[in-house]
Amino acid sequence: MDAGIYPFFRPIESDQDTEVVINGRKVLMFGSNAYLGLTNHPKVKEAAIAATRKYGTGCAGSRYLNGTLDIHIALERRLADLVGKEDAIVYSTGFQVNLGVVSCLTGREDYILWDELDHASIVEGHRLSFSNKLKYKHNDMESLEKQLQKCEPDKIKLIVTDSVFSMEGDVADLSNIVNLAKKYDAAVMVDEAHGIGILGHQGRGVCNRFGVSDDVDLIMGTFSKSFASIGGFIAADKEVTNYIRHHSRSYMFSASSTPAAIAAVDAAMDIMLSEPERIEHLWHLTRYALDGFRQLGCEIGRTSTPIIPLFIRNNDLTFLIVKELLEDGIFVNPVVSPAVAPGDTLIRFSLMATHTQEQLNRAIDAIGKTFRKHKIIA
Repeated sequence: MDAGIYPFFRPIESDQDTEVVINGRKVLMFGSNAYLGLTNHPKVKEAAIAATRKYGTGCAGSRYLNGTLDIHIALERRLADLVGKEDAIVYSTGFQVNLGVVSCLTGREDYILWDELDHASIVEGHRLSFSNKLKYKHNDMESLEKQLQKCEPDKIKLIVTDSVFSMEGDVADLSNIVNLAKKYDAAVMVDEAHGIGILGHQGRGVCNRFGVSDDVDLIMGTFSKSFASIGGFIAADKEVTNYIRHHSRSYMFSASSTPAAIAAVDAAMDIMLSEPERIEHLWHLTRYALDGFRQLGCEIGRTSTPIIPLFIRNNDLTFLIVKELLEDGIFVNPVVSPAVAPGDTLIRFSLMATHTQEQLNRAIDAIGKTFRKHKIIA
């Protein structure tokens, strides 16, 4: 803050689109999770407004008591069908899903196995659990197998992983995770927060993409990314969801999702399923951006998705570059310690289906100029 390079809580004065207004000035947004670009879609906004007119602005209680509407139940059925499961439960936020599900499924003598780069909500969930926690190296199947071998064979073993890792943009090795789960009689939970809307048939996620939906026991997703709203869900067999409904404290003791949020998700899903060209354009932009950053000489790690990490590997320099890019009209997000190790700091550059190639060219040029200035690239 004293150095004038504090990069957080930057107030936006407009809608969340490819171009936003900050301090009265238009800047290009490359820091959003709205991968399908639906936050400003007329059908999504109209659905939210119509639901507010019918049901009001809130439910004034938890789902457990007075906060369940018919549209909650209808959306849960659609979500279960979307990811190929018997049932689904809608939570008020995605964070609450992982917090409440991971913490309640296993007992004191059981095991939770988690990827070292799993989202913070998964980490907080297993911290609340009384189970044994075993961390494995990122996307490293040899490391996962070694941890599975430490588990007592007759105890419950739950492997929890992101499908697309939110900072690095790489995809979990779900096929081999499922194979190991079968070998060691473990269950699998996959966080599809950054997978749904991007990968799989009609954007159904990474589990769908690799054909392992039936082998994954629990599939989680969020509404604040491709679905242009707020909230989250967990999908599984009915016996499992019934248990979660009566034991997940972040579900039972949180206020219900607003009617507007639920209706927005429903409308966004309609658009996702009916407009495959939206996802196709997102992937065209992704391939173009990946090629562009590689040609510049940027270090982008193992990403293969619209989430592109641009490694800087210096905390203060990351802050400074984010500030300079904003001054140049480009909004990107800094990822610094303790979110990552001090030597792994990066800029998170993310794409939306509504970006144009002209906007992308402008961003790549600006980043190249700034990176050359600070000798990050030649």
